[in-house]
Amino acid sequence: MSKEVEETDMFSFNDTFTSKLYKIKIGTISAQKEGEQEKLETRHKVEEDRKPQIEAAIVRIMKARKRLDHNAVVSEVTRQLAARFLPNPAVIKKRIESLIEREFLERDPNDRKVYVYLA
Repeated sequence: MSKEVEETDMFSFNDTFTSKLYKIKIGTISAQKEGEQEKLETRHKVEEDRKPQIEAAIVRIMKARKRLDHNAVVSEVTRQLAARFLPNPAVIKKRIESLIEREFLERDPNDRKVYVYLA
């Protein structure tokens, strides 16, 4: 008997078990370590899941302010999402570009660093 769980190990549930205690502690089995490929896949999935959150934060900010320069947008998005995760400024820039392509935002014709909310 060891702490490692093997493929051949079998577990069963004893439905006749009773106890006077309200809580029963059951030992947990530690998860197997992720391989490099699995880590990359997990990281990619997390980044994909965060994209809509970043875009939603940008749209909320721009809807409220209408016009904002790039640095203000990045700092405000970072501040809003800090409770969930710390977004990378490069990813925020990509999401802004995506919103410009989909015509939620546009660049100010006079100042390329200023974004204008459209929708």
